[in-house]
Amino acid sequence: MTAYSDLSTHFSRIAALSNAIGILQWDNDVMMPKGAAETRAESMALLHVMRHGLSTDARIGDWLADAENDGGLGAWEKANLREIRRVWTVDTALPSELVEASSKAVSACEMRWRQARADADFAGLLPYLAEVLNLQRQIGKAKGEKLGLSAYDALLNDYEPGGRSAKIDGLFDDLAAFLPGFTQEAMAVQARRPAQPVLEGPFATETQRALGLKFMAALGYDFERGRLDISTHPFCGGADNDVRITTRYDEADFTKALMGVLHETGHALYEQGRPQAYLNQPVGAARGMSLHESQSLLMEMQACRSRQFLTYAAPLMRESFGGSGPAWESEALWHRYTRVEPGFIRVDADEVSYPAHVILRYRLEKALIADEMPLAELPAAWNAGMKSMLGVTVPNDRLGCLQDIHWPSGGWGYFPTYTLGAMTAAQIFDAACKAEPAILPGIGKGDFSPLVGWLRANIHGKGSLLPTDELLTEATGRPLDASVFKAHLRRRYIDEV
Repeated sequence: MTAYSDLSTHFSRIAALSNAIGILQWDNDVMMPKGAAETRAESMALLHVMRHGLSTDARIGDWLADAENDGGLGAWEKANLREIRRVWTVDTALPSELVEASSKAVSACEMRWRQARADADFAGLLPYLAEVLNLQRQIGKAKGEKLGLSAYDALLNDYEPGGRSAKIDGLFDDLAAFLPGFTQEAMAVQARRPAQPVLEGPFATETQRALGLKFMAALGYDFERGRLDISTHPFCGGADNDVRITTRYDEADFTKALMGVLHETGHALYEQGRPQAYLNQPVGAARGMSLHESQSLLMEMQACRSRQFLTYAAPLMRESFGGSGPAWESEALWHRYTRVEPGFIRVDADEVSYPAHVILRYRLEKALIADEMPLAELPAAWNAGMKSMLGVTVPNDRLGCLQDIHWPSGGWGYFPTYTLGAMTAAQIFDAACKAEPAILPGIGKGDFSPLVGWLRANIHGKGSLLPTDELLTEATGRPLDASVFKAHLRRRYIDEV
């Protein structure tokens, strides 16, 4: 065997372990009984250690040195070597003991978070979260020393390869200066409209589920390679060719769960569209979380909150719930789905106020990783930030700092990719619609194939062939440009109203 084929075989085994971890994690979040938590934590820790052992195998360095001198490799193989070296460099920074300790701490913290969130009990979560944070600091420091990065940038690099907080600070400071005034302007515009009619429930969970499945099919989700379930926090997970999504339902308001389903379907389409020939190789992986979040937000915010989509969707909503009257007309539904109203919950936030939720979390997690703020002060700092950035007073920690699973699950460095994703989504959708004029008319008829076809060719099917900036520039003609996102917000919330 050649060195490259040795690497390919080795990393296909790592992918197999990752798939097993993904399904066990999905089961942990969706179906596992509480009594199995301790046993599951031991199993997950062992699998993480096994995967870490494979990804730090001493032979990888030699294989890489030989393979990188092979002049017969094509573009995909060369890119795979680049990604393998990136993964190997990061993974060899961590001792297996730290990987195991982090896995066990996360499993315990996630289970405790479910109860703490229900009880609005941050004090009950604090010792578990403190242990996760302590280990994340150690992980960030170890990776940072290997990569020449700060601890936070090293953690960020796991979710956004090549991403740096210095660049994000500039983008987010710009948005933080723009959004308050724009939010007030958008709310003033909508205040001049007549009061919107009310959608009266209840809306049965099973009916909501059936409608969500119908829209998932319209978007192009492959049910032969996935499923829809319920979880405390909506997510997309699973394994290669087994891409599962979840949502949560509120029988008083079907609109939240529906948009959650469309959001997670965007993630799933990316996963289902990755290059099959390299699915078990690093080069076949999705290219970072800002692009991943761009695909979910592109579907939810750009496509499925458009007038075109709601013209198609309104009759199906009326039919499903037996609705009638002005509240069920497409224009009324569009106003409902584009209403700007700052609130407590990030996943339910409107498109204008959503970035403020992310900027707050980004600034807090940076301070916590740098040990610039005691963890016990998180609720107070969170509530102060929500007041200053969104103008809302948080009544309890369930609606405040306990609402997201990311920190209990060890996802430190993830949050900025949400707003980077929103900006990227606006840029990609703008480029796609200019390149393919059939996209918007197709959405108006429930035909997403022109949009998904363009995304398959320009984003999904590229995997990690190119670094993020290069992929985005190739697909849209420019690197990430916040002005496109701002122009989209102005067009939708000021001009189109």
